[in-house]
Amino acid sequence: MSLADLRAYAIVSSLFPPTTLKRAIDRLGFVQADPIRAPARAQDLTLRHRVKDYRAGDLERRFGALGIEEDTFINYGFLPGAVFALMHPRAGLSHWPPGRRRKVEALLQFVHERGTVHPREADAHFAHGRVTNYWGGSSNATTHLLEDMHYRSLLRVAGREQGIRLYAVRRHAEPAAGHVDDVEGPADAAERARRLDALVDVLVRKYAPLPGPSLSYVVRRLRYAVPQWHRDVKAALARARSRLANARVDGVDWYWPAGERTSGHVAPEAVRLLAPFDPVVWDRRRFELFWDWAYRFEAYTPVSKRQRGYYALPMLWRDRVIGWGNLSVKDGQVAADFGYVTGPPRDRAFKRELEAEMDRIRRFLRS
Repeated sequence: MSLADLRAYAIVSSLFPPTTLKRAIDRLGFVQADPIRAPARAQDLTLRHRVKDYRAGDLERRFGALGIEEDTFINYGFLPGAVFALMHPRAGLSHWPPGRRRKVEALLQFVHERGTVHPREADAHFAHGRVTNYWGGSSNATTHLLEDMHYRSLLRVAGREQGIRLYAVRRHAEPAAGHVDDVEGPADAAERARRLDALVDVLVRKYAPLPGPSLSYVVRRLRYAVPQWHRDVKAALARARSRLANARVDGVDWYWPAGERTSGHVAPEAVRLLAPFDPVVWDRRRFELFWDWAYRFEAYTPVSKRQRGYYALPMLWRDRVIGWGNLSVKDGQVAADFGYVTGPPRDRAFKRELEAEMDRIRRFLRS
């Protein structure tokens, strides 16, 4: 087995033939979300490679009919209902101080009575003021509380309106006599282990093959998915190392799902402009092992320190990431600025396939 084998396996297994939106999400197991639109959101840029005739915004438009959920996994994103169910309920997280608890009870009752609530509607009713958000800025306190209740298994995202999350009560968390009742996850250690192993399998299928340090990193991030079982995550990592297929290649231990073939794959002759969070490029450690250069997401980097652009999309050509592209829409036309690690390929096939990719992007943006 060689690094080239693992690289081709990573590309072919992740960039599977386009299918339906629901099947693609089920196969991926998790689609990371990001609010930046440059020229489309990361979840749309990820799905366009894997869903037949996908258009920007299809995920949001069809959310309610797909049977999927929005939630925190190892990052925030979209999950099949079966994966979501493995993480919930997040037991022991509804222990707020008395004052905050009263706000939670009132807000939960408000959502329960109305069925689906826009944060603006809730804030108009309660007017809780402003708070400092995760990024250090100022956020609406009612919206912040709705997000916290969503994370703590009390609410679910029922859909979106112009990108804004709409909330509904989770069935297991409906208020009894106007009070927030703590919900309990499985107390049985074997059931917790089963669920954690299943969540690890979702990660490994999505990001395989994983170098050893990356396996440790992604599994440990499950503490965000299942904070109620954070003490069990270390044991889940140990079990993963023992049960997953693995090999040592060029001094690095690699892991992938047991039973999968890692040799004999051939990456297609195609150009793909990938989202910064696409599974093919998400693991920056693996990225450098595969392609011998460092890619960084620079949207939050000061302009003077950016090397490749605000939202540079890695450019995959055959089995190599050879550069990046920055895309924008001006006067209804897609503008592209490309950069290359060692210069653009000179063969006609590359030019043909790059233009084919730009045609796909133009169709994708005609939502």
